[in-house]
Formats: sequence, C-alpha cells, structure tokens
Amino acid sequence: MLRSLYSGISGLHAHQQMMDVTGNNIANVNTVGFKASSVQFQDTLSQMLGAAGAPQNNQGGTNPAQVGLGVSNAGILSNWSQGSQETTGRSGDMMIQGDGFFITRNGNENIYTRAGSFSFDGNGLLTTASGEAVQGWTAQDGVVNSAAKPGDITMPLGSTISPKATTNITLKGNLTSDVDTANPTAYPKNYAIPVKCFDKLGTPSTQVVNFQQAADGTYSAIYPWDTATNSAVTGATTTPIPFGTTTPGKPDSPSFTITNPNGDAYTVDVSDITNFSGQSDARVFEADGQVAGALTSLSYTVSDTGQIIGVYSNGLKQVLGQIAMATFKNTNGLEKTGNSGYRETVNSGYAQVGVPASAGMGQVISGALEMSNVDLAQEFTNLVIAQRGFQANSRVITTSDELLQELVSMKR
Repeated sequence: MLRSLYSGISGLHAHQQMMDVTGNNIANVNTVGFKASSVQFQDTLSQMLGAAGAPQNNQGGTNPAQVGLGVSNAGILSNWSQGSQETTGRSGDMMIQGDGFFITRNGNENIYTRAGSFSFDGNGLLTTASGEAVQGWTAQDGVVNSAAKPGDITMPLGSTISPKATTNITLKGNLTSDVDTANPTAYPKNYAIPVKCFDKLGTPSTQVVNFQQAADGTYSAIYPWDTATNSAVTGATTTPIPFGTTTPGKPDSPSFTITNPNGDAYTVDVSDITNFSGQSDARVFEADGQVAGALTSLSYTVSDTGQIIGVYSNGLKQVLGQIAMATFKNTNGLEKTGNSGYRETVNSGYAQVGVPASAGMGQVISGALEMSNVDLAQEFTNLVIAQRGFQANSRVITTSDELLQELVSMKR
C-alpha cells in the first residue's frame, strides 16, 4: 500500500486534534481564569531508502534518502499570559495579577485555579462556585500564622472584640504664637480640645484638654477642663508646654501624661503640634480605645496581599484570614481537572505555597475577575488553518486511492 495513505490519515488525525483544541478555546472565550491552548505538530519516523555514504577514493559522499511517514501531535501547551480584568465590585471576587494559583480543597486533594469567584457558605466557609473550600489561614485575634499548613478559611460570625481603654491621644495642628500686646487683659486665652475616650469596660466619655496661652505667648495644658464654665475642674493639673528651645515652632517635649479623676492615664502626643504665627487649629488626630464589638455580618474587604478584613459592629476592622497562593516550576506540567482547576503532576514540580505579593507570587485584586485570555482573531485563523490542512490531507488520501485504482485497472 502507498505510504501517502497513512501519511494522509495521520494528517487528518492531527488536524482534527487541532480543531478540537481550537473549538474548546472558542467555547471558553468567556470562562473566568481560562487559559487558551495550542497544538504543536511534529513529523513521525522516516523510512530509510538509502543510507548516507562517506566521501572516499576521490568520490563525494552521499546523503541519506528518507521518506516521512506522517505527522503526530507533539503536545498541547497552555498560554499562561495574563487575562484581562473584569471589575465586578463584589468582595468575594478576586483576581491574581501576576503568577500564581488559588488553592482549593476537593476532598483530600488540593486543586489549583486562577478563577477567583469565591463566597462564604452558610457555615462561614470560603468556597468556590462548585463548593470547594478555599485554602489559606484563619486568623486568631487578628493575627495570621502563614508559616503553618494552609487549611479551610472560615468567617468567625458571632465572634467578639473586647473593649479597650484609651491610653494614647495624638494631636496635630497649630497653636498660634501671635500675642496681642496691645490688649494684655485678653489673656489668658483658652483653646479647649475635646477627646472621645473609653474606659476598660468600653464606656465612652468626653475628656477635654485645654491649652492656655499666657500674655507672654507661653502655653500650658490644663486637665480636666469644664467647657460649660470655661474653667479648670477642681484638682486639675497644669503642665507647661514649652516651644522652640530646640527647634523653632516645635514642642520641646513630644508628649505629656494626664490622669482623670478615675485614675485613667492618657499619654498625649504633641510632637506634631506647631507654634507658628496664624490661627490656632489644633485638633485630635487619633485616639485609641474601643467599645466591645461583634462580627454580625459578612461585610469584608480583601487586601492586595490576600488578607480578608472583617468589619465589626463597633466599626473596628480586623484581619479574619489570609488567602494562600501557590506557584510551580513548570506550569505546563499541570493537569486540567475541570471546573477551571488544575492538579500537580510529576512534571509540574511541587507547589510552592506562600502569601500573595511575596516570593514571586502575584498580588490579589479584590472586586475583579481574570477573564479568559483566548484571542478570538487568532482562534478563527487557526480554524481556517485546521480546515485547510484537513482538506489537503484528505486530498492526499483521494489521490492515493486514484493511483491504486489505476494500478488495479491494469489487469482487465
């Protein structure tokens, strides 16, 4: 039989595989996290008709004469280029910008995916759309131990945060250095700053620190201060606040301590207070302390490092968990499992697990999904190439059949 028949058959088979791969790419043009594939062809073994001969006795050498036996599929490779970003605004949607895979658990097996459409189920477990548990680390009191083995991430609904007493108050702004020398009776001038504070049980109160300017322009902090009478409370302490000894317009001491009648002490940070000409606009920049809070809703955000940050009823935000990410030495060695997932193989290498935006891993973009990287223009071109290749190989078969028919017709 003619070798061309079998060459044509191998060509039909190879181009049919190309059609299958191209069709699958087009079918997944809108699949989140999908990576397009391409077929690589290679020729098969060639039959030796004449071996090569070495030059000798003043005669030139001869080249080998071989006839190819067709084509085969050398491999199907995935294109791991970054897909485009689709903004959804949904907290559970996460996109990897860069290298890496999300890790999910299917039974006792880890599956890796670029499709980041996640949500918390009725038990507070972070899962994929198909119910696989997303792997990472659940925080304990806002602290994540990313050195431990990744596990299921759960939302601790109903958990509480204990109240915390206020201990530090930070002030910013300016206390004017201007002095009205023509009207010395206008002094002392008072600039009262109210601060919302909490005791150890979380009970809120308003503490007022008054900055009093004397006729010579010097300042003192008076606490506690009664804003109703614009005067110091009985037993109040006065703390001088000298400016400019070391640096013009800056306080000589960065902080001072005050104590309320209940014994609660506050450290007042005035390192960013200035004493320049102009209006006084000193204000509270930050004060710690909090009331008790509970996690009563699934309201959360995700940082670019994969931290899941929950919002408690007292308005405080705390880290609830950390998304884990994996990379491989040979991503083309991964095996597709369906549901936009992959499993590691002996040729992919072991998964290198870490946190996003570290050790060569991509960062997480919250509220967005990675779209398929299928290039429709290229895929339609591949359709034409596969179709023409299939037609050409089918013509080889029909032509070979006509030759055989001529051979059979010689005996009549």
